[in-house]
Amino acid sequence: MKAKFNFYLVCLMAISFVVFSSCDKDDDGDTIKPVINLIEPEEDATLKIGDDYGVHFDLELSDDVMLKSYKVDIHPNFDGHVHSAMLKSVSSETVDFTFNKSWDVSGQKNADIHHHEIKIPANATPGNYHMMIYCTDAAGNEAHLARNIFLSTEGGEEHEH
Repeated sequence: MKAKFNFYLVCLMAISFVVFSSCDKDDDGDTIKPVINLIEPEEDATLKIGDDYGVHFDLELSDDVMLKSYKVDIHPNFDGHVHSAMLKSVSSETVDFTFNKSWDVSGQKNADIHHHEIKIPANATPGNYHMMIYCTDAAGNEAHLARNIFLSTEGGEEHEH
């Protein structure tokens, strides 16, 4: 009798294990990265050093569920690096320009961003720079986009809207 009870107990435990462990979730969570569309500045854009107006920044973000934040990181690319150590400034009168700021876009599936918050100081070292855009969605998925830009004391973008 005890062997029969143990057999039923083992069967019940096996069935319970199968039932509870094989429950397939219909929703495995958000695994899709957000989409970044950087409209301006364009690839290889020349941005004017010392322009009080600021960089014309135009960006579209989207996600299948919900966005969380985006970040802009600008750093020198004087050595043609692929995100390794950077060279020192080419002149003691200028400084390598860097910019790193995040913005919250929580609660949105789509965000159209337009601002002039990125100011390039008059003493920034002219030359090649990288502009990196990172976007994170509410589930923690991150997408990024790299853009080559050039800082110059002459020329630069026109400010038309």
